[in-house]
Amino acid sequence: MQHAVEEAARVLGIHLQMVEVDTADELEGAFAAMTRAGAEALFVFNSPFFFTHVRRIVELAAQHRLPGIYESRAHVVAGGLMSYNMNDGDHTRRAAAYVARILEGTKPADLPVEQPTKFELVINLKTAQELGLTIPPTLLFQADEVIR
Repeated sequence: MQHAVEEAARVLGIHLQMVEVDTADELEGAFAAMTRAGAEALFVFNSPFFFTHVRRIVELAAQHRLPGIYESRAHVVAGGLMSYNMNDGDHTRRAAAYVARILEGTKPADLPVEQPTKFELVINLKTAQELGLTIPPTLLFQADEVIR
């Protein structure tokens, strides 16, 4: 995923600065470093670490006035700007179908690899307003959920 983001940034002419964080104690310093470097937005990859620290990440993004795009809907519900990722419900149903097939005797190696087919865009309009951002009506129309 990281490679795809780097390639998309290159094609769009966007300077991408990766900031790695391994512990909760490093979060505040990472946000301060992003601000000093002139970051204009934030993209947070899905990981157990970032999911564990949803509230703190969203708080720091707001404190540093960084619009955040997340892979997890939970970040947007907690106050992040927006997320775009596979639909969790669909993903869970597909995983359950695979488990059922394995329990029925299908060898895991015989199961096809599937790509997600349903994606979900969630926008927090309240956060956009707090950041002074205007979300285009066409994007709001395409959103699966708008938090007001």
